[in-house]
Amino acid sequence: VSHFLSPQEITEGDRVWLREEEQYLPSTVSSCSGGVVVFATDYGQVYTYKQNALSWQKVQPMHHSSIRGVEDMATLEDLHDGAIMHNLFLRYQQRQIYTYIGSILAAVNPYQLLPGLYDRQAMEMYSRHHLGEITPHIFAVANECYRSLWKRQQNQCILISGESGAGKTESTKLILKFLSAMSQHSLEVSCRDRASHVEEALLESSPIMEAFGNAKTIYNNNSSRFGKFVQLHFSQKGNIQGGRIVDCILLNPETPPCESSLRLTSPKTSFLSRNEVFQRKSRFIRYLWKPDSSVFNCAFK
Repeated sequence: VSHFLSPQEITEGDRVWLREEEQYLPSTVSSCSGGVVVFATDYGQVYTYKQNALSWQKVQPMHHSSIRGVEDMATLEDLHDGAIMHNLFLRYQQRQIYTYIGSILAAVNPYQLLPGLYDRQAMEMYSRHHLGEITPHIFAVANECYRSLWKRQQNQCILISGESGAGKTESTKLILKFLSAMSQHSLEVSCRDRASHVEEALLESSPIMEAFGNAKTIYNNNSSRFGKFVQLHFSQKGNIQGGRIVDCILLNPETPPCESSLRLTSPKTSFLSRNEVFQRKSRFIRYLWKPDSSVFNCAFK
């Protein structure tokens, strides 16, 4: 169990957790002389304290597992929010967007394309390994779910949660992509063409769902305004035989300033000039956009 450092135990160069405003900041003791201690955090802040005024609950030594970063945060010795966030930060800097917490996968949206991360070679590699044997990946979770269907002979469920823009919709697409590939692989060559339309229908349904249920928000340019329950049906041979998508938790249609409602209805009014929109004072138009919304401004350029 980690303990707090007394002011006398602090030395220059130490890697520590500095407690500021109820959060732990990863820091380095950049200077400790003349009765003054200077802490430089990994996030760019600098804090200066008189050594004899430091509270004994202010500084905690950093375990080496937090210094290096780990693939599975269940193995972290420092157990607080700051250690979790710092570990995700370290891995993100290394272009590693996936990290385990036991059997849970934490994903950080990279907001860029990562070549090779989701190609066929990646799918084949993760299909040959159990969860935790190689680098964390969403394909590893999908593969574990697929394997457990036959190992446990029970229905399986993957729950994807996160804030707006975290990548929930894209993660769902990637899981469907992997399961579709495994479904095709399980079939004899002669049967693959007949079954391929099922997988294609599942994968190609996402843009349609997004057209009806996505909109721009201040946090996300393509935010899903509803939840989805995706159900797949597998045969005893391991191929997908069917599935369904049920929408749920539809968000309140009231559109706050700087946000739009639904994506598909927007093009219906694109032929109108700005003056015509205001002259008609249509309830339909007011539902789509707020006057100060950037979506409104872009629609009539």
